[in-house]
Amino acid sequence: MTPSLAELSETYWKHGFLTGVPVLDPEELERATEGFSRLENEFGLEYTQYSLHNVHLKYRWVMSLATHPKVLELIKGILGPNVILLDSRFICKYPTKQKSPSDACESQKHVLPYVAWHQDIRYWGFEGGSVASVWLALDDVDQENGVLQVIPGSHHQGLLPHITSPNPGNMLTANQEIPEHLLNTSEAVECPLQAGQMSIHDGLTVHASESNLSTRRRCGFVIRYVPTTAYPVQDPDRPRTFNATVLVSGVDEYSHFPNNAPNLQ
Repeated sequence: MTPSLAELSETYWKHGFLTGVPVLDPEELERATEGFSRLENEFGLEYTQYSLHNVHLKYRWVMSLATHPKVLELIKGILGPNVILLDSRFICKYPTKQKSPSDACESQKHVLPYVAWHQDIRYWGFEGGSVASVWLALDDVDQENGVLQVIPGSHHQGLLPHITSPNPGNMLTANQEIPEHLLNTSEAVECPLQAGQMSIHDGLTVHASESNLSTRRRCGFVIRYVPTTAYPVQDPDRPRTFNATVLVSGVDEYSHFPNNAPNLQ
């Protein structure tokens, strides 16, 4: 039996995440993967790995993913009816598995990208509401190609200290991680996805992902949402700007963020 919206919301707030939620039908998935392929051809793989940031302002097909009815239905069930699209980014881990000993020797010159254990809220600095982060899978995601790992219930711990990561290859912009002694990684669970499905996690949920060791791409569209009650807390050591925020549901009585809704043709 398919769980109700209320049941999904209850599970989310108890554990800090949901996974395996179907979103895109086969035709929608095909359009999305074709659109991303065009971006790969235009910008190159090195750029599309992590630098396609907030392109929902530029491409209608990207905005349609960020405002997909199935995504927003669940987001509203979690955050309430008044929702702001905060930020979006394509994240793509390209294949790194080698096919021959000579290739393996060559790969030692390169650092494999990964995402260290962290909490999203550390990078955004909000009060007055939660951040919900969506990973909408354009490719199948499993252990071999760097599946998302979360520590259930970790969002109840509050914000944990983050330090500069000593290990190269961390894809996080600020190269931070939560110290290992503060984590019980034995409790971590994986969030495998089929292409077209999504996972959602709270901004305080501790999560990470390993390198892609497969011969397959692992690409997803990350979308972050906040309720209109949320407001940014400025940090002089880490100035923040919000030039891609869009009201995607309900009304905004607070105006804590500008509404940058684009006029896409």
